[in-house]
This record gives sequence, C-alpha cells and structure tokens, in this order.
Amino acid sequence: MQINQLPLSEVNQFSSLFLDFIQQSSKVKDFYSNFPDIHGFNRQIATKKLDADKRRVLVETLKNQYKNLPNQPNFDILLNENTFTVTTGHQLNIFTGPLYVVYKMITTINLAKKLKSYFPDYDFVPVYWMATEDHDFAEINHFSLFGKNLAWETEQTGAVGRMNPKELKSLISEMAECPAIFKNAYLSHDTLADAARCYAHELFGNQGLICIDADDRELKRQFIPVIKNDLLQHTAFEVVTKTTKELESLGYKTQIAPREINFFYLIDGVRERIVKEDNSYKVLNTDIQFSEVEILTLLENEPERFSPNVVLRPVYQEVILPNLAYIGGPSEVPYWLQLKEIFDIHQIPFPILMPRNFGLVVNKPSAKKIEKLGLSANDLFLDEISLKKNFVEKNSQNSLSLSTESQEFTEVFNKILEKAIKVDKTLEGAVKGEQQKVLNALENLEKRLKKAEERNQETEVNQLLGLKQKLFPNGVPQERAENFLNFYLNNPTFLNQVSEVFDPLDFSFYIMVEI
Repeated sequence: MQINQLPLSEVNQFSSLFLDFIQQSSKVKDFYSNFPDIHGFNRQIATKKLDADKRRVLVETLKNQYKNLPNQPNFDILLNENTFTVTTGHQLNIFTGPLYVVYKMITTINLAKKLKSYFPDYDFVPVYWMATEDHDFAEINHFSLFGKNLAWETEQTGAVGRMNPKELKSLISEMAECPAIFKNAYLSHDTLADAARCYAHELFGNQGLICIDADDRELKRQFIPVIKNDLLQHTAFEVVTKTTKELESLGYKTQIAPREINFFYLIDGVRERIVKEDNSYKVLNTDIQFSEVEILTLLENEPERFSPNVVLRPVYQEVILPNLAYIGGPSEVPYWLQLKEIFDIHQIPFPILMPRNFGLVVNKPSAKKIEKLGLSANDLFLDEISLKKNFVEKNSQNSLSLSTESQEFTEVFNKILEKAIKVDKTLEGAVKGEQQKVLNALENLEKRLKKAEERNQETEVNQLLGLKQKLFPNGVPQERAENFLNFYLNNPTFLNQVSEVFDPLDFSFYIMVEI
C-alpha cells in the first residue's frame, strides 16, 4: 500500500472538542489526566493498580468465557501486577459492522505492542470490551456488503449479547460468499456474545486480542459500591451535569446526558431503565418495582441485574480491568471527557483517552481515477459541491470569475455616486440600487459561465462524482459505511496490511492506496 497522511484537522469530520483534545488545547486540559503519548503512559503505569483478588476474578471469568474456543490466550499473565490492559469497545454489530470497528481493534492491538517496546518490563494485553448488554438492536442488525444492505430481522428483545444468532442462517444464505469464521461463529453458538468472541478470536486472537463479556455476576459484584451510590446518592448525575455545563460554557457540544439513576434492569428479554418515583424504584415499561430495602437486597444477591448506561459503563470497565487506556472514536473520546470527575470521586484512575486510527482505502481503479483527474489527498475530503467547483475551475482553459469586472463596476458606481450626491443627496439610494442590480447580474452570469464549463467537462465531472460516491458512499466516510469484508474477501491479507500501516500514537488520517 502507498500511504498518504493528513492531519485530522484537515478532513472536515471531527468536532472542535475532539480536535482540541488531540491538539492538547489548554481549554480541555482539566477534563483528562494523562495525554496519549509515551510520557503519559509512563505516568499512567505508576498510577493504575488492580488488587490480586480482582485480577483472579477477571482471569477466572475469561477462562470460563473462552472454555469452548481453541488456542486460548495465556490469561494467567493478567495475574501479574506488572500486566496491564489497553481497551476498546463496541456494540456487537453483525459481521463486525462498519469498517472502523476492526480499525479500533487493530489500533488497540498495535498500542499493546508499541507499549511493550517502550516498557519491556511490563506486559500489555489488548482487550475488546463487547457491549453485550446494549439493547439497541437497530444499531447492530445490519451491514453493507458490496453495495447491498443486509439486515437481521428478529422478534428477540433485551440485551443483544443474549440473543440467539442462529437466526442469521437465512441472511448468510443471501450472501454470495460468507467466510467460514462467521458461519461457524453464528451457527454454532447460542448467544451473540459467544459468536462475536468466536470470530474476533479467529480474526485477532493470534495478535493477542482478548474479548470480555462484562455481563457477569462476579464482575458486577466488584461494581456494587458504585451501583449503590448511584441508586441512593445520584452522585454521577450531579458531577457529570456540572462537567457538561463547564464544557458547554467553553463552546463545546456534549455527547451524553446523565440521569439520576444510570442503570437498567437486566434479565433475559428485558433491559429497561430504573427510575425512582416517590419511595419506590420502578423498571420502566414493566410492572416491576422495589422498595429501597428490596432493591439493595437484590443488588447484594444478584448484581448482574444492574446494567450501567453510557455514563457509568466506562467506570465499570476501569473497576474490573488493570486498564491504562481506552481507544475510541471521535464521539467516544469527547463523551469520556465529561466523566473524569466521577472517576475522581470514586478514587478510580481516569484512563488515558486515545483516538483510534482513521483510514480510507483506495483500490487500484480508484487510484487510477485520482491520478487521471489530478486530485490531491485533501481534495477527496471536500464536500461534493466544493469538489466539483474546484475541479472545474482548475481544469478550465478559460477564466470563469467575474470578480475583476465586479470590482471595475464598483469603482464606476463609486464615481457616479460621488457626482450624484453633489447634485442631490437623495439620489444615493437610487445609485446604490442600480449598482446592486448590476452586481447581481454579474453574479448570475458567472454562475452561467461555470455551468457552461461544467457541461464542457461533463465526462470528467461525472467520473469525479462517481469516485466521490465510491469513497464516501452517500456522503458517509467509507470507514463508517462499508464492511471490512468488502476488502477482505478479495484480499485475505487486508487486516495484516492495515495493521502494518497504522501507528496508534500518530493521530492522522491514513489514505491507503492499493498498488
């Protein structure tokens, strides 16, 4: 692959909060602890500790979750106090979902390797936190393969990780080609969580990636103090609301809104919010309710029934893992910046926030079109209107701008105005009105000139717009629209090639051109 890199600030895809974070703006320095560079990791290693009992529970849980998979990782390494994790997380999109999901995993794997090279006395394990408790099925039930949208329809409800994926058999039959790793994963397991672990292990297990399903009683038991605080004191609501207002006062848009209770009630087929009304704790959209004594008893006996929302899931992660960093996308990093104070209150080290790697894959036919049309890397990220406008002007043999003529007419009318007001000051409005009519006419003529030139370059313009559609389907960045199978099926080394390109500590946009 031939690689071009652009600063993230030049691709017109990211929020000001995200960009200010990666550029280490003083405006956001109070909303995180250590920056994602080697110096920051050195400090984070000195800060993060996980006691032996928690490590033991983690290892036992992982061994149990992997018990039916071959070539299991060496989980015992996590018992060592000098072993840390670096983590990414995502919903259980079928067939991995958008391309950027595998980019997150690759970034995390590469980070673990890079940290080992800088800190050889420590070990670093890349972790994929499977969002098994998420219940937004509509976000995970579809993917795009070679321009065709494929979707899983089901009557199952509740946490997606508990759903039976064998229903995907009919969707698999629609695919012209389905890799055996996915057939085996979906048709040989009874839960989507087990299936996702299976294919992630097949794709990345040899690179050290470990998948964790935190929908687990013993792991949740470690989180009981935070759950209890949220049920009774609502601390997260108070402090995250405060931080959110601080960020918004700086002009930033925020991603998440805390609730007084940031937990769902979770059982098979049901994941619904817990709310407090009067003196009762109620589960929305059900008849389930508890007194304070009853819900605290439930918490002690069955903590797995409490599922954190987006506000406290990050805290849960840091409670149960010896984690140094969270690798997230351009929406995740900003919402984590809303959460630091809740970590501080519970005396949990706030992890390093790291942007995942970003990429655009350009195949050989597209690369030839780019070269033929004389486009630069920056051109690819322009919106369609700007791209077409710049292309036509750049490739026209004629001048299409009437700005010089407009300036000349303005100078003429200034002279006319000077004469007119000497005769009668009330003529000023009439002169300026006529001037505006002329300028409007020139503007319309300029548009007609450009439209005429577009027609002259119609073939090239159509090629340009076709290329834009190929790389940004329906205006959406490729990595958010296409599935990795679009590349992997034709190139089984695709994931390895991307892995060799991505540098987890280089925050730029990678344009990967096939050669």
